[in-house]
Amino acid sequence: MKLLFMFAIRLYQVFTPKAFRGKCLFNESCSNYVYRKTKENGLKDGIDAFLFRFRHCRHGYYIIEKDNDFLLITVCNLVVEGKDINNRIINEYLTKASLYKLK
Repeated sequence: MKLLFMFAIRLYQVFTPKAFRGKCLFNESCSNYVYRKTKENGLKDGIDAFLFRFRHCRHGYYIIEKDNDFLLITVCNLVVEGKDINNRIINEYLTKASLYKLK
């Protein structure tokens, strides 16, 4: 089952268009994270990792600047430190913040 689950993740990574995939909030993409957890710790941990990311990696988050760093708060109130936030998310935040300052 573990190998089948890992194979399904690889199929997703290969055949899903990038327009649908590149939206992860975290530095390590959700599919890479789940694949790694499954490979290192087995099927149960892989499924737990999938469910964790499924609950937390979605819209509805907000970002806080704190001490020259960033914190991302997910919809489920998980606090993610700046080093674990996808750079795309931080750049979008900085762009929007600079636009608000111009107004």
